[in-house]
Amino acid sequence: MSAYFMGVDVGSTKTHALIADETGRLMGFGASGPGNHEVVGYEGLQQAIQLAAAEALTAAALHKDQISGAGFGVAGFDWPSEKANTIQAIDTLGFSGAVEAVNDTDLGLLAGSEEGWGIAVVSGTGTNCRGWDRTRQRRGMVTGAGLYMGEAAGASELVYMSVRALSHEWSRRGPATALAPALVKLTGAKNLDDLLEGLINNRYQLSPSAAPLIFEIAAQGDRIAQELIHWAGFELGEQVKAVARQLSFENLAFDVVMIGSMFNGGPMLIEPMQDNVRSLAPQARFVRLASPPVAGAVLLGMDICGMRTLEARQNLLDHLTKLKSPL
Repeated sequence: MSAYFMGVDVGSTKTHALIADETGRLMGFGASGPGNHEVVGYEGLQQAIQLAAAEALTAAALHKDQISGAGFGVAGFDWPSEKANTIQAIDTLGFSGAVEAVNDTDLGLLAGSEEGWGIAVVSGTGTNCRGWDRTRQRRGMVTGAGLYMGEAAGASELVYMSVRALSHEWSRRGPATALAPALVKLTGAKNLDDLLEGLINNRYQLSPSAAPLIFEIAAQGDRIAQELIHWAGFELGEQVKAVARQLSFENLAFDVVMIGSMFNGGPMLIEPMQDNVRSLAPQARFVRLASPPVAGAVLLGMDICGMRTLEARQNLLDHLTKLKSPL
């Protein structure tokens, strides 16, 4: 008899559920809206996972009692004090098999590291960094709260720092930068004076979607843009080092799984991070996450049942790579 595993990736904008069998063969997929309790509350979390799980079960032609193990990566599940409410929401699914919930950042580590342990660093709209040791009994983390807690840098922070550079140019505190005309054009402002006034008075907005433009200006040779991206990479390295110290990874060979769209910027961002991390942990290996995080949730479901194999993991990732879907 086949064993079936469900993985659920709960995010701030969408929720994905995926079912696979013990060989890694895909069985069914479901999707719903946001489930981060910080955005929609625990009732919203409950509704999101119910809808996504029901759709996946229907697509797989399975009943919930046929799910041997289910893994959940939940955005907003950051602290031990949130575990009881998170598990309570999951329990409404009525699964008879084993379940486990982790922070959604951990899914990238499960999907990206062949051994399933190490450190995951996120640089997308925001930033986060978490890890665990080989036994998964020791965990490390940063707060994930961004600049407020001295943690950077995702696209939001990169754009924020770019606006500071524009302000410094305008006040003659800092040098001129090609970011100024580029961001003036992007927003439709008349000039730098108008852009800064408009940002202050909320007539103009610069969203994290402006980050690729900053990489473009840096690639054209602008020193300020290059320094900002180097700063972002260094800061990401600082987060990885913090988690590595918590886990005593300094002398170990371990995976650092890179997650998020900012890493599409390539060596300009990645190399400063790598250099910084290797100053503490020279054996760190860097892996770019190529699979959707929900794959990590399925693998978590397998892990809690002792059913994950390297072959099943590879089959699962291969099938997802070939799948043309919204995953």
